[in-house]
Amino acid sequence: MHYFEYKNGQLYAEEIPVADLVREYDTPLYIYSAKTFRRHFQAFDSAFEGINHLTCYSVKANSNLCILKLLAEMGAGMDIVSGGELFRALRAGVDPQKIVYSGVGKRAHEIQEALMADILMFNVESQQELLKINQVAQDLDKTARISLRINPDVDPQTHPYISTGLKKNKFGLAMDQALETYKLAKELSNIEPIGIDCHIGSQLTSIDPFLDALTKVLNFYEKLKDMGLDIKYLDLGGGLGITYKEEEPPHPAEFGRALSERLKDYDLKLILEPGRVIAGNAGILVTRALYTKKTEIKNFVIVDAAMNDLVRPSLYGSFHRIAPVIQTDRPMQKVDIVGPICESGDFLAQDRELPEIKPDELLAVFSAGAYGFTMASQYNSRTRAAEILVDGEEVTVARRREVYFDLVALEDGCF
Repeated sequence: MHYFEYKNGQLYAEEIPVADLVREYDTPLYIYSAKTFRRHFQAFDSAFEGINHLTCYSVKANSNLCILKLLAEMGAGMDIVSGGELFRALRAGVDPQKIVYSGVGKRAHEIQEALMADILMFNVESQQELLKINQVAQDLDKTARISLRINPDVDPQTHPYISTGLKKNKFGLAMDQALETYKLAKELSNIEPIGIDCHIGSQLTSIDPFLDALTKVLNFYEKLKDMGLDIKYLDLGGGLGITYKEEEPPHPAEFGRALSERLKDYDLKLILEPGRVIAGNAGILVTRALYTKKTEIKNFVIVDAAMNDLVRPSLYGSFHRIAPVIQTDRPMQKVDIVGPICESGDFLAQDRELPEIKPDELLAVFSAGAYGFTMASQYNSRTRAAEILVDGEEVTVARRREVYFDLVALEDGCF
């Protein structure tokens, strides 16, 4: 079942025509489907029913409070990577004992905030970070529960910017270094090692890299048991891909079956950190054509959304399906869909076959629910788009459209 689909030639978001939403909320506009979020979370979480597990949604994929609250109400935990994401998760009502804190650059005040909230555990990325967490915990007279992030040197076969499990990546600890760091953790006064963490990358379209990494991590787990460590949690991260164009990622059920088989004899609670697979196809970005322009070698459609609204095509060369909100039978044309920003890299699509587009017509950019608004900026002093959440026939303004005052609200020091 699809909750963004065409009926009688026009695109609907659940029960509401997208064109009606634009009349009310203008463009550029992020539209999210509550039913899709629920369905995707349930499909992922239920795939692991046979295993003791905790599904921690990756907040960085889409950190809107309405989304976090919706998922928390379904029992989701959260994977966070900053103090701001901790603040959001707590504000959305997430149980702190379902929060894991990842990321390579935790600052002292962020560690303090997480300890005061009593989160489940920190995923520690370096020996210096471990020592800093111990120091902050000591100052607060608290014990920090931790896992160490293992870098298994497994190629996830994804874009190099979102690959995280190779030796050349900044993430995690090599196996031999991790073993020494666990020995250190065991001796530190305010540290309790309770888990192992491993995350190899994002937008994976095969489960083989996960299983390769899991084999290495389970061998490592046996060494920790021999050291006398009581490891209770195995955090395998997220990274399962979605279909943007022609990718054929495995269904969560296939992933769940494979992991269940490998872990059935281990007394470990599995933690999973899905983000894109939950949020990616639960949202679209709607933009309005402003002008068309023809040169000797290119046809351009200039729209009101730009790389500050959706940076993935410019940053990663990513593909997002784009289609008119109101279908037409006009002839196809090869075009570049570009934004108003003063950069040649400001595009949503290049050399894309689309029906002829006329000014003022609406285009939907699909698969924009993950790493869309959450990576948006105010570059060129552009106000950020509104976000709305559709649930059947109900609409919630999840984030109002910014106004010019929002651009300068924090800059009054010179007046």
